[in-house]
Amino acid sequence: MLSRLSRPKAVAVCALPVVALFATAVFVPLPFSLAQPGLTANVLGENKGTPVITVSGASTRRTTGQLRMTTIEATGPDADVSLGDVIDGWFRTDRAVMPRDAVYPSGDTVKEIERHNAEQMQQSQDAASRAALRYLHISEKDVKVTLKLADVGGPSAGLLFSLGIIDKLEGDGGGGDLTGGRTVAGTGTIDAVGNVGAVGGVALKTQAARRDGATVFLVPKDECADAHADLPKGLRLVPVTTLDGAVDALMALEKGKGPVPSC
Repeated sequence: MLSRLSRPKAVAVCALPVVALFATAVFVPLPFSLAQPGLTANVLGENKGTPVITVSGASTRRTTGQLRMTTIEATGPDADVSLGDVIDGWFRTDRAVMPRDAVYPSGDTVKEIERHNAEQMQQSQDAASRAALRYLHISEKDVKVTLKLADVGGPSAGLLFSLGIIDKLEGDGGGGDLTGGRTVAGTGTIDAVGNVGAVGGVALKTQAARRDGATVFLVPKDECADAHADLPKGLRLVPVTTLDGAVDALMALEKGKGPVPSC
């Protein structure tokens, strides 16, 4: 036999499942990763006591200024991210909520992901060396470039590696530096013929760049809109699509002559 509940009791009984569902949603792990600005590294200098760029078979030049590659830091593939974490990340400019598959598309285990990222970094370094030597019209048979950057994976440092090699070997071609003594940061993949490709987490990378003293940020042109989101004050965006274009833009900035692309 059913008894009739008073209105307050009925509302309370109906609300119980909703409260239970909300409580479950708050604590159940969700398929997202939380990202934040990561480390930056000057490819013209050392990383953990080891030169990032080493050249044999050709003399290198002393450089001033910095070329800083940028990264993001994300929660691990096996980390639990709750609804509360996601909501908090959405309302913070120094955090980003990203689909886990977009951050870790390469495997199910930490070891698989680390192996994939290491392979991507090696491929990026090889392409960066080829692109830089091609730009300089130097044969790979005559010059060997070694790139080392500990604890960083993925392909997004390719552009900065290429620029670093060019600056080490030739600079601006007239005794000056590509950087013009500035701290220049950036991101972007590169292929062996110098095409620059898009990457992820650009809005967070601009924050990392400015935090570490950069005043210029090289960004793949297709990601200008993303780079403008929460852009730190004092950081100038320079869009690039090729290695040649990136070098031209830096030389224009250094010499104060010619147009400098802007987003």
